Amino acid sequence: MKHILLLFLLGLTACSAKNEFVKPEFPVVGVDGNEYLKNEVRPASSKACFQGAYYRKVVSSTDVWVGIKAEVTLPKMEFDPARLNPSKPKQYLDNPSVYMGGNMGGQETDIGLTWEVVKDEKGNVTEDRRAFRPFLRRAAHSSGQTSLYQNAPAQDEYYWYPGEKVLMTLEIVGPGMLKFAIQGNGKKYEATFESAGYTLGGLGEFKRVNAIDQVANEGKPVQATKTKVLEAIWSYTTLLRYDAKQVIEVPMHAGRMTQMACPEAQYFKIQQDAANLKKGGENVQINGAGF
Repeated sequence: MKHILLLFLLGLTACSAKNEFVKPEFPVVGVDGNEYLKNEVRPASSKACFQGAYYRKVVSSTDVWVGIKAEVTLPKMEFDPARLNPSKPKQYLDNPSVYMGGNMGGQETDIGLTWEVVKDEKGNVTEDRRAFRPFLRRAAHSSGQTSLYQNAPAQDEYYWYPGEKVLMTLEIVGPGMLKFAIQGNGKKYEATFESAGYTLGGLGEFKRVNAIDQVANEGKPVQATKTKVLEAIWSYTTLLRYDAKQVIEVPMHAGRMTQMACPEAQYFKIQQDAANLKKGGENVQINGAGF
């Protein structure tokens, strides 16, 4: 196991040294203009939506993936003034988020950025939400591991803002251990997060998501809103794969993803072209009132 982990870490260092993906030296086959590894599992043609939010999701096949990496320009927001939270009148019932995650060993994770409260210059927590701040969430696992949600500390170096470009990486770094890193605009946050279902060589899927989350609405039909989350631009997305005891990085092209727009496509404007799709890029806009 130590030998395998060393190879994994060496491969990971080679991948993270560059922003561009490392082209694998494995047999590939070409289909419909896309390349696949010879033993690669293809993604599902569609997946069912989970109720409770407006969200754009792209998700991989279930295979020996070990992580995901992407560069994104954070979106601008226009909140529906009629959707103020009665228990927190300086906040809205709609909340934008941009995140990654996956499902392995029956355990779902959501890890990335959500619009959050901050601490002001006097150290007081603001009543309103003012910045994107890292969060890490896992579901419970059959091992007995309980569900958990945590935020990055409320500090200036962990706040990001609309229009800023960030690089996010989520990867398995050991048995039951996920590492999340985000950097951009001279700031960086890293955290290792225990998630028992995630193992090297295990079968799982990874995703990236743009969402309008809704307060206390999980599992329920979306609530009508005029909130807009605009111009979330994904420059590229890559998947990390554990193959022949090393990690390789491949583009999450159109043939490596299941595309979802939930609850219905009418709430989204997805701008893609052939060049962007080859590298897992797109421009995502969400409007609760529809387009």
